[in-house]
Amino acid sequence: MSDDYLNKPLSFGAPPSPGIAASPQLQPLSPYLNYDARYLQAQPEFIFPEGASKQRGRFELAFSQIGSSAMIGACIGGAGGLYNGINATRLAKQSGKLRRTQLLNHVMKQGAATANTFGTIAVMYSAFGVILQYARGEDDEINTIAAGGATGLLYKSTAGLRKCAIGGGIGLALSSMYVLWCMAGGGSKKLSDLKSQYL
Repeated sequence: MSDDYLNKPLSFGAPPSPGIAASPQLQPLSPYLNYDARYLQAQPEFIFPEGASKQRGRFELAFSQIGSSAMIGACIGGAGGLYNGINATRLAKQSGKLRRTQLLNHVMKQGAATANTFGTIAVMYSAFGVILQYARGEDDEINTIAAGGATGLLYKSTAGLRKCAIGGGIGLALSSMYVLWCMAGGGSKKLSDLKSQYL
């Protein structure tokens, strides 16, 4: 874009006289807003500095991942608690206010427990992802797979060696399936690039 528009006279929206109407340089480009739009186009169109990444990193994504995981866990746990509460109150032949109170207790208790579990897993996964990104200096699919496996290992680390290995395997499998699904959606070029880089 040339800078010659800066040398042209600026009109502040005053109604042009009949003699000025023939001159396109003296007419405002936006008569409804009373400004010359040519001056707004001199600034960059993006808020990112030049050379900066146009994508949020793992640390920025961690907050939304943790919050959404906790909310998804609360919804799943609440639905399961409602189902269990309906069955339990029906078997106990409860009705009225007592049944409503028991249903609320089931929903709140199981919803909170599941939200806590999902939130804890999301915190572990996000922490491992951020640590791996800073340690390796790049953010790629290997960080995602390693963070998933490490999350499964740490989450089940207090349940014994066998369950710890099972948890790590589940985390590794889930994160690997997620990476393969994302890569398949991104096209074959991404798959071939990763294959040529690591195989």
